[in-house]
Amino acid sequence: MYRDVEKTAKSVYRCSLVLPSVHLVFKLGKLSSYMTKIMLDSMGINGVDYCVRLDNDLVPGILLSAVTTAIYLDTRRRGFDIRALRYEDLVACPLDMCRVVLEFCRLPVSLAELAVKAFEIDSQRNSVLAKSVISSFKEPQMTPQMKAKLNELLKKYGMPLIGEPDIIEGTLTV
Repeated sequence: MYRDVEKTAKSVYRCSLVLPSVHLVFKLGKLSSYMTKIMLDSMGINGVDYCVRLDNDLVPGILLSAVTTAIYLDTRRRGFDIRALRYEDLVACPLDMCRVVLEFCRLPVSLAELAVKAFEIDSQRNSVLAKSVISSFKEPQMTPQMKAKLNELLKKYGMPLIGEPDIIEGTLTV
């Protein structure tokens, strides 16, 4: 599942505020681009391609989107029949999208209504990542300078730019 890249970046920032180790990594990443390489290498991803200084609060989320999209597209190119699901589509048409996902997974489409009902519950409700906690933090504001910098990164990684349609190859739709 993927989401609009700007919304992802803002969400990643808010999550970092309640996860001390992530917050520390992001702060250290403001000092050196080498930190992103170390972080990604530790996750088994070749960080050399993502060696970027985290010079504003939205860069980590942009990198996360770029990394996960690159892995997804690489997996598809290697012949795996996987599909993406856009969060915005799921929110806009939950029942229809659940049916599409269940059909793709060769599961009974009759389960779609139960799947939609599950969305009513915050899956993180008893954690520091609960919607009630995360939503209380203010999002960083997108300045024209930030947008230009982030769009440079997105272009470098072959991602849709901020404000452009963000449909990734292989996305399930209704």
